[in-house]
Amino acid sequence: MIIPSRNRRLRTNASIRALVQETILTTNDFVMPIFVMEGENLQEPIPSMPGIFRRSIDLTVKECKELFSLGIRGVNLYMKVSENLKDNKGTEAWNKNGLMQNTIKAIKDAVPEMIVMPDVALDPYSVYGHDGIITNGKIDNDATNEALVKMAISLAEAGADVMAPSDMMDGRVAAIRAGLEENGFTDVAILSYAAKYASSFYGPFRSALDSAPKENTDIPKDKKTYQMDFHNSREALDEVYKDVAEGADIIMIKPGLPYLDIVSKVREAIDLPIAVYNVSGEYAMLKAATQNGWLDNDKAVIESLTCIKRAGADMIFTYAAKEAAILLNG
Repeated sequence: MIIPSRNRRLRTNASIRALVQETILTTNDFVMPIFVMEGENLQEPIPSMPGIFRRSIDLTVKECKELFSLGIRGVNLYMKVSENLKDNKGTEAWNKNGLMQNTIKAIKDAVPEMIVMPDVALDPYSVYGHDGIITNGKIDNDATNEALVKMAISLAEAGADVMAPSDMMDGRVAAIRAGLEENGFTDVAILSYAAKYASSFYGPFRSALDSAPKENTDIPKDKKTYQMDFHNSREALDEVYKDVAEGADIIMIKPGLPYLDIVSKVREAIDLPIAVYNVSGEYAMLKAATQNGWLDNDKAVIESLTCIKRAGADMIFTYAAKEAAILLNG
């Protein structure tokens, strides 16, 4: 049989497949989320996220050195805040001697070239577990923005390279950009969580930080009044366009794998770099499947992250960053 075009000709062996490969995953694509806690020489495993730990600052610095040696150039920071430091306004978030600020300073002192991207949100600091300040039983958007500006300036003073506001308040990118500019931090970038969905895939993350909305109160029991409805697609573009107009330098889409249609749609619409968050629930599902012998962990990790990049991601926030880097480095 004569078939003029046979696609299998370019799949004959590993060498030809490598030559025509469209998407190439490298360690430069990864940002590693890191959980930090108070103390010294402390490390606690997170049961719902096998292989992931909460660490004290000294061990966090050690981990960052290792990550950088593997080719990972960015870390995304989250704090496990003591209950006695939490309040409705999240005032600990802009404490110049707070855990986040001291962590940033320590990392930048030890690994100056590591890009430090602190989470900018109030939920770890909120007595209610919400990303916003509560006023009359509701999330107060504008009061929250004022707090986020204070937080961003404090983190910039500590040496952060990129602000990563994950709160989903309206107008917060413009407010943070103005605050940074007015205080001389013109080179500090904003990575905006523009299309962050109210997802069930965040469960392990919230248990790691104890940052879930509190159930025994009269305030909202979830984050659906400010995070996006997972039924919606066009709304994501509206969110993205607004954050771009307000001064975002990088756009985040979260979660990752179940939302690759959104990633692809946004990639076609904008030219700014796109970050995608391969979230805790995605990571936990893969680990559970591999622990039960249902998947090959190494193959599944590389395939899933490559698929995220293929959809249009320029950078991937993933708890699998370290193991993926080891695999890619051979």
